[in-house]
Amino acid sequence: MQDLTDTTVAVVGAGFGGLSTACYLADAGADVRVLEKNEQLGGRASRLERDGFEFDMGPSWYLMPDVFERFFDHFDRSPEEYYDLQPLDPHYRIFFKDDDQVDARGDHEYMREVFDSYEQGGGDRFDEYLSKSRNHYEIAMENFVYEDRSRLRDWVDPSVVRTAPVGLSLVGSMQSHVEKYVDHPKLQQILQYTLVFLGGSPQTTPAVYNIMSHVDFNLGVYYPDGGMGAVVDGVVELGEELGVTYETGREVTGITRANDDFVVETAAETYRPDRVVVNADYAHAEQELLPEHERQYDDDYWDSRTYAPSAYLMYLGVEGDVEELAHHTLVLPTDWDDHFEQIFERPAWPDDPAYYLCVPSKTDDSVAPEGHSNLFVLVPLAPGLEDGDQLREEYREKILADIAENTGVDLRDRIVVEEQFGVDDFSERYNATEGTALGLAHTLRQTSLLRPSNRSSAVDGLYFTGSFTTPGIGVPMCLISGQHTAEALSSEA
Repeated sequence: MQDLTDTTVAVVGAGFGGLSTACYLADAGADVRVLEKNEQLGGRASRLERDGFEFDMGPSWYLMPDVFERFFDHFDRSPEEYYDLQPLDPHYRIFFKDDDQVDARGDHEYMREVFDSYEQGGGDRFDEYLSKSRNHYEIAMENFVYEDRSRLRDWVDPSVVRTAPVGLSLVGSMQSHVEKYVDHPKLQQILQYTLVFLGGSPQTTPAVYNIMSHVDFNLGVYYPDGGMGAVVDGVVELGEELGVTYETGREVTGITRANDDFVVETAAETYRPDRVVVNADYAHAEQELLPEHERQYDDDYWDSRTYAPSAYLMYLGVEGDVEELAHHTLVLPTDWDDHFEQIFERPAWPDDPAYYLCVPSKTDDSVAPEGHSNLFVLVPLAPGLEDGDQLREEYREKILADIAENTGVDLRDRIVVEEQFGVDDFSERYNATEGTALGLAHTLRQTSLLRPSNRSSAVDGLYFTGSFTTPGIGVPMCLISGQHTAEALSSEA
């Protein structure tokens, strides 16, 4: 990037996209100030502390370690200088709701045996699937993720032409792709569970996301000591070393271009930077922070988008151990189509939900008092779904009973700390459109250059970063988005 000395930049929002952008810009010499609405940095990767328990409120999976290594390496650092990682074994445990149970591990021979146990030749097909997943991952990351191709002209490139046959083979959905390899519904679920974290369904997520199986089984699943909040701390510390200034409790209420600079308004102060990067919810920023003549997209555009799921979460401090659960546990109905339909087709609180349990105290003694377990429950919900205390209370009883029935862990008489978080909280705390927990879903029509651009087409000097733009949802993708946005700003400075 070119030298940005004497350039002042305000970054609105301190999620991973904003924190990453700030580091890249500061490293290039810019005077960077991050303005965060809430009382702590990290965006959705906030922490909740209650009576000796410390919960990750949002992201809890540390995947794609190569992306974190690449990020820190850009600044001649390494992740180990900021936090410690523990490999998880099993990567996760699955309880199917027919009394079946599977552990997913990085042990390749073990996973071959798992696939063979469900269908004849399953192990060989697992090999074939994983080999293609690795190949697609390497091609996708090098040509379509690390390279910012958010504009049509970016696709007129020899490297894109060379990989076109691969791309054409991935036009279909994940469901159609997975069906070519395995028939058993449970094996299909094992290969597709990560779609929940991408905000899509098997029928609507592009087949290119088969790369997540390489991420899962080959690259491994890790836990940063102290939780994902420790990663936030590490990126913030790096930013401080590079000269970034952070201000919390600074909700931005307006952004507009004024002559050669911007006016960024908060309740406490008005800032006048040369450039602005928005890491806040993209739709919220366009519809609520920018004057109408400075918006790229109208209300109809945002109303027509498919938003990733929201979630119902319970953060639970529990007496004793929960031996049956792994650090990461999935509880899945044998047929999960109804749950996906109740997210994307006919919104409702799921009748037979698929959900996720995280027990970081299995790996980290510091997140719970002695003799207790730290546990949170996440149920994906339709964005924009009706929320409220009565609905939550009814669903709480349903989920706790479901956990007891399908995992053998009855939590109901052991809870000493409890907090809930839902659709309305995502809207209020993060200004999340329709209460989405993630951003824009990775559907066939909202992937790559079909996502909103990280450059504003309406206002010179205004940029966007994070999960609404390229490359998309997830902590690693937001770190990469930060680089894309910083490079775009630098190239036009």
